[in-house]
Amino acid sequence: MKQTFDTDTILFQKLKASAISSEITGGIYKRKRPLNSVKEDIVVNTITLSQDFHPQLGTSNVNIHVPDVSVSISGVSQKMPNEARMKELSEMVISLIRDSFVQGLLMNLESQTVITDPETDQHYVNIRVNWNIHI
Repeated sequence: MKQTFDTDTILFQKLKASAISSEITGGIYKRKRPLNSVKEDIVVNTITLSQDFHPQLGTSNVNIHVPDVSVSISGVSQKMPNEARMKELSEMVISLIRDSFVQGLLMNLESQTVITDPETDQHYVNIRVNWNIHI
């Protein structure tokens, strides 16, 4: 049986071994982002993974944090989401997940959305990955 530690590690290793690790300004982390980070970071975590029956079913998050950009609107400086950069990084992660193969594991993309983090003046892309584990 797999545990959430295993699914987090699988996603983490796939991301670390890919081109995206050198594309972002920050790092790739399991479960928690460094405190007060103002860089582009990716954090993976698993929110659910069934136990004691096959196939195991679960859901993980891949959160792509991108700092907001300062823009002037009607002479007022304000922070806005960096949508172009979020889209670029999201496309890389989605392609990586779609092209990944792990014997006995099936990863499916469930959803993708953008979430505001008002505490950090940043937004992040949340990509949900569903697991179907047969080993």
